[in-house]
Amino acid sequence: MSVNILNGKQLAQRLRMEMKDEVDQLVQDGIKPKLTVVLVGNNPASLSYVKGKEKAAKEAGILADVIRLPDSTSEKELLRLIQQLNEDDTVHGILVQLPLPEHIREQLVITAISPNKDVDGFHPVNIGKMMTGEDTFLPCTPYGIMTMLDAYDIEIEGKHAVVIGRSNIVGKPVGQLLLNRNATVTYCHSRTKNLKQYTEQADILIAAIGKANVITKDYIKKGAVVIDVGINRLEDGSLTGDVDMEGAMEKASHITPVPGGVGPMTIAMLLKNTIDAAKGLNRVE
Repeated sequence: MSVNILNGKQLAQRLRMEMKDEVDQLVQDGIKPKLTVVLVGNNPASLSYVKGKEKAAKEAGILADVIRLPDSTSEKELLRLIQQLNEDDTVHGILVQLPLPEHIREQLVITAISPNKDVDGFHPVNIGKMMTGEDTFLPCTPYGIMTMLDAYDIEIEGKHAVVIGRSNIVGKPVGQLLLNRNATVTYCHSRTKNLKQYTEQADILIAAIGKANVITKDYIKKGAVVIDVGINRLEDGSLTGDVDMEGAMEKASHITPVPGGVGPMTIAMLLKNTIDAAKGLNRVE
């Protein structure tokens, strides 16, 4: 059985080109979409992610402003900055890069961002709207996964989706989005006993654990769609996912590579949310 590679890099590039046309039209109408990223400290992974977001935003014609703050920034100072950005009409999207230093409460910061500018899709108001199937900003990685499934004409309705991972950023929301599309959803996590008995039943398997190559071909049902959200750096410096891709390719009908699968789609959806925020704040249909 030949496996279809879900090429997130190519799809994201195509989406950015489409977004560029949309942004050009907005600029003609006097609206210049702008994303402000707040980066606290010097976490190497965060620095790399922010650089990728800046580059992608530029390609789509979106203004990307990065505010870099030292590790020593207090919670109060960060909240004051977010309030200023909430009130700045030229800023359409606000993203505070996670993780934050330990002395800053992440949930407090997320909740401080205006729901209308919450392009990460983490604000409780937007999470609530997602739960009830209302139109809102969706968390970028789950949004990217759903967009990829649709782009490759993968049927969701009536399928059994198994999500491994229960984070607020990926696991919980992607399961909810699949449920909203009439999939039957099973959540698994670090405390799940006999994980294999669940994954073997999955028509769509979403791996978001954060452990390199932990999902081998034995866990995968023949013909399953495998979405690998994990990004793990090996000792030799190379990147790998949560799924042992070589083995999984013997069983899966579709699979995402790492890198070049879910990652580029996450950034593409951040840009889409920023454009939608600019339209919403300027009452453009």
